[in-house]
Amino acid sequence: MTEHTAEPASTPTDAAESEQADVSQATRDIADVAAVEVITTAAVHLLSAAAVKVGLADDPETQIDLDEARKLINALAGLITAGAPEVSDMHARSLRDGLRSVQLAFREASVIPDPIGQGPGEKYTGPVN
Repeated sequence: MTEHTAEPASTPTDAAESEQADVSQATRDIADVAAVEVITTAAVHLLSAAAVKVGLADDPETQIDLDEARKLINALAGLITAGAPEVSDMHARSLRDGLRSVQLAFREASVIPDPIGQGPGEKYTGPVN
């Protein structure tokens, strides 16, 4: 017969202290990240989500949502337009290429395409065709 010893239960105070330590660590971690990296990471997340919503993913029949894609593309275009002067040309160029790709994919996926210059993000980027 083996003896089993119970582990002490954690108290709410222990949980709160642990959560506070996690938040403090995350704050320190984000403080070490360069602004260019934060901007490009946010842009890549928006770009990836927009690509899925315009049907450029594995299962376009179930994932396409042009209303959501429009919102994501507008946000991405605004971020890239505002952030481009702050990031290097190398980063900005690849982000602009990705943005243009999802804008064109949106136009192709639309049953009734927006007029040239009025598609998602085009108020920031100019006409895409």
